[in-house]
Amino acid sequence: MRIKTTVATAALAATLMGTAASAETLRYAFQGTLNQLDPYTLNETFTLGSHGNVYEGLTRRAPDLTIEPALAESWEVVEPNRWRFHLRKGVKFHNGNDFTADDVVFSAERVRSEGSDLTTRIGADVKVEKVDDHTVDFVLTGPNPILHYEWDTWYIMDKEWTEANNAVKVTSASDTTPNHAALNANGTGSFKIVSHEAGVKTVFEKNENWWDTAKGNIDRVEFTPIGSDATRVAALLSGELDMVYPIPVQDIKRVNDNAGTKALTGPELRTIFLGFDQKRDELLYSSVKGKNPFQDVRVRKAFYQAIDINAISDKVMRGLSTPSALLISPFQYSRSDEFERYPYDPEAAKALLAEAGYGDGFSVGMDCPNDRYVNDEAICQAVASFLARVGIKIDLNAQPKAQYFAKVLASNGYDTSFYLLGWTPGSFDSWNVLHNITGCRDDKGKGGPFNLGGYCNPKVDELSAQILVENDPVKRDELIAQAFTIIHDDVSHIPLHQQGLAWGVSDKVEVAQRADNQFHFRWVVKN
Repeated sequence: MRIKTTVATAALAATLMGTAASAETLRYAFQGTLNQLDPYTLNETFTLGSHGNVYEGLTRRAPDLTIEPALAESWEVVEPNRWRFHLRKGVKFHNGNDFTADDVVFSAERVRSEGSDLTTRIGADVKVEKVDDHTVDFVLTGPNPILHYEWDTWYIMDKEWTEANNAVKVTSASDTTPNHAALNANGTGSFKIVSHEAGVKTVFEKNENWWDTAKGNIDRVEFTPIGSDATRVAALLSGELDMVYPIPVQDIKRVNDNAGTKALTGPELRTIFLGFDQKRDELLYSSVKGKNPFQDVRVRKAFYQAIDINAISDKVMRGLSTPSALLISPFQYSRSDEFERYPYDPEAAKALLAEAGYGDGFSVGMDCPNDRYVNDEAICQAVASFLARVGIKIDLNAQPKAQYFAKVLASNGYDTSFYLLGWTPGSFDSWNVLHNITGCRDDKGKGGPFNLGGYCNPKVDELSAQILVENDPVKRDELIAQAFTIIHDDVSHIPLHQQGLAWGVSDKVEVAQRADNQFHFRWVVKN
């Protein structure tokens, strides 16, 4: 099969530097919707990437994901626990307001407030102090070498605009009454949103007053969500759209063979995994009453060993996935090869279930998005089929991502018993996974906010705290190895695979396909 891989960063840069000044419109589609415009509502890659065309952080990431200055020109550690950020002068929000330190202090408080899905961007104990109009200090309670690693998606909001429009309170993913910031946007980024029909269509136009210079030549972008794979691919092949993603793995050859289109494929850093409700004494959705079978490690391991991950890779993902033993990509942890998956063994799974007292099996509800990850619903259907062979009946609830996230996140009380989720650590670092996915949490998400099932091992939290402040890379990797070993032994979750990227683009279009699957307009060249 002829696969056209992602353009190399150097080659792309050369193309961009030679771009003519002609203005162009880009029309593209994604499988899911862009609903709320509040940049703190949903910590989800497509949403964050879309907002990143309009809003900006103190830092940003290049096509190769290296950290670059953005709204902060530079930063330094002026004292062991005091970081100083020097803000870019002359930057204006889309409505003409000046960007100042007041906006950074305001955004730091808002992103950590009730309803925000991005509370982990800044630790609750970090103090944010204005030094002057273009200087801000972040005062920590201890060392943190990765303080700013996730700040490319902590977008700075206009304090004056937000307050004037009575939008200080973050509209959560489960909120049915969106405020002004959920329906309108006012950032400093390279594009403005000029119209937005939630879940239908969003139109962006180039910000002529942007402080930086775009490398591409797009001046208007029209985004339309298309949930149907067939419809999405057909629109690309016909020339109606310039870019669509993802494209089904089975259509990669078709896109490549079509005159005028190409498939861009490459590795993604996202890990797809399954999680269990281990916190409640009785599952919300199960035939088992009076106790929670997932609190027994034998049951969790039985589920793990009942799933044929190679079959999912070959038949569902058509080879565009890499089975994983960890909740992080091997590209992001140097000792990943020391860990192995539990082997697929349905007989061992049956024996474990019988030993745990569930020899006759049981039923359990499973939550799954059907428009978020590559072949997400098909993966869940395959999992249900494998579990049925060992006596577990899955009641699958697959729904669009907006409804899925509104149901399972902290804003709705973690309403799930068994679920599929994908995670790309925003810092590209193991601590992010240990804190967000496996960190002990309360019912409101304090602790590990995306630990939907409430797994908790205090030793993992202890190691996570040490990892956060450890500067020696060898010692740090050893602490990470200890934490991942505990998680593996506990079967805290079932890691499935790292999915591959598959974008379909017109031959007239050059894009930067980042390994975190974010799509940014400022690099797009249309000939």
